[in-house]
Amino acid sequence: MQRRNFLQTLAVTAGISEPVFSKNKPTLKPPRLKAGDTVALVCPAAPAYNRQEVKIVEESMLALGFKVKYGKRMWERYGYLAGKDADRAADLNELFADPSVQGIVCVHGGWGCARLLPLLDYETIRRNPKVILGYSDVTALLLGIYSQTGLVTFHGPVGSATWNEFTVNYLRKVLMEGQAVLCENPKVIGDNLTQIADRIDSITTGTARGRLLGGNLTVLSHLLGSPYVPDWKGALFFCEDVDEAPYRMDRMITQVKLCGILEEVNGFIFGKCTECDPGNGSYGSLTLEDVWSDHVRPANKPAFAGAMIGHIKQKFTIPVGIEAEMNAETGTIRLLESAVL
Repeated sequence: MQRRNFLQTLAVTAGISEPVFSKNKPTLKPPRLKAGDTVALVCPAAPAYNRQEVKIVEESMLALGFKVKYGKRMWERYGYLAGKDADRAADLNELFADPSVQGIVCVHGGWGCARLLPLLDYETIRRNPKVILGYSDVTALLLGIYSQTGLVTFHGPVGSATWNEFTVNYLRKVLMEGQAVLCENPKVIGDNLTQIADRIDSITTGTARGRLLGGNLTVLSHLLGSPYVPDWKGALFFCEDVDEAPYRMDRMITQVKLCGILEEVNGFIFGKCTECDPGNGSYGSLTLEDVWSDHVRPANKPAFAGAMIGHIKQKFTIPVGIEAEMNAETGTIRLLESAVL
């Protein structure tokens, strides 16, 4: 009760409705993005440390055919945050309410998005559905907004990502063309006898269907128990991470398992864990393969690792809340419907 009263106090102070623990809301799809639309650039977590980086983001959006608008607090800074929580939340609330803005692209992650969740105006967001895109710490916004409104959000490149052909191709297909796309790793052998990079590790073979739900494992594991996570039952759970030692990955997957999520979901998809090897001096460390064997395989659900999801240069755009089918042998994810209107 103390925790619930605390959330009520925050909600009243912010002038918004109290977040509720509930089943998933009816799916709300945003309008697709098209050339000439305006996308807003925001920093909901870490600040914009240099103007050249933001200028590159702007030029990338222009190259995609969009007009660009900056959030009002783009250049603010409060320690390791891009301004105070109320100001960063106000940026998001204002941009969702702004009819001239059709999409919101987070410049980067860092830490701080979860601090905004009690301060967002979910009713305004529900009334003004639009694309919001990002990954890493932005996971908190993607899951929080989806759980509270039913709005499909998008786990994909942040503005400061590498906008290469692979990444742009998936973004165009999902956000602009509305395709029920097949997400499939690149198959490049190069000057080798077999494929080396971007291989699929089939943990438990089989196919499964369900709503795609997930994001950065560190961020989502710290949201568990709050109102800002969805109902995982029947979902395809996807996750990724960066710079986490195997024991920390073990700890977070254990937490996910203890919450019953691995039993509730229909399938498990892991992307990349960049710089997550045991490293020098880690005698006796488990590997990620050991972690999957200990925790994921006993759930006996279709599961694979190695998808192009994560802190990597080439990445899929994955809609949070859309029905999809996974194939754990081929390592593919097929959307079963358009993610946008």
